[in-house]
Amino acid sequence: MSGGSGLGLPDGMAACLFDVDGVLTETATVHAAAWEEMFDTFLKTRADHGGEPFVPFDPVGDYDTFVDGLPRADGTRSFLASRGIALPDGTPDDPAGAATVHGLGTAKNQIVLRKIRDGGVEAFPGSVRFVRAARAAGLRRAVVSSSENCAAVLDAAGIAGLFEVRIDGTTVARDHLHGKPAPDTYLAAARALGVAPSQAVVFEDALSGVEAGRAGGFGYVVGVDRVGQADALRAHGADVVVTDLAELVGSP
Repeated sequence: MSGGSGLGLPDGMAACLFDVDGVLTETATVHAAAWEEMFDTFLKTRADHGGEPFVPFDPVGDYDTFVDGLPRADGTRSFLASRGIALPDGTPDDPAGAATVHGLGTAKNQIVLRKIRDGGVEAFPGSVRFVRAARAAGLRRAVVSSSENCAAVLDAAGIAGLFEVRIDGTTVARDHLHGKPAPDTYLAAARALGVAPSQAVVFEDALSGVEAGRAGGFGYVVGVDRVGQADALRAHGADVVVTDLAELVGSP
């Protein structure tokens, strides 16, 4: 591996496809906290009314296992299923907190927007450095996120202009794409950039996202370990694992 452009990547790579939360921005913790607040409110109410014990949402274990990287509705269903809870899907018009998948998802989204508004969004400096180096090297660049708030997050972090293509939750809904670990969103980004999957690198911190990169036949999958799950990222298909994208800049 020569790293082609001094970026620690295999030769022949033409594009970089970046997950957002946890890879480019520090919003993974914001999302985890929002899921925790929403689910704990729901679970506490359910426990109070049903006489069952209240077992809170784990913002590390439950987040990483059941919701990280998934579209909002899929993440809601996934966690509820882990607790043996089945709710009707409802509709996207359900009010926040309604006892439906969409109602809970709307509540979570409102919490995220409040946290972003109150606390802002920070981009990881090492990631910004890497993306700028990729741009200087002539590599195409896209962001891939399951969040419908992706554009707002990129704008708040001041990095929207670094990318040519954005595939996000709005795209998923409009084009009926399957969420991670299906490779649909990353394949859509490669198509939008006009490159073959084998010429594109996927950058992911979520286990489901790494699986998506491997399932899509992408040329290289970089796992970004922010929470101490390097071995799991490798086991799910990462070719290499770094704790910060700056580690790749200037790699031989």
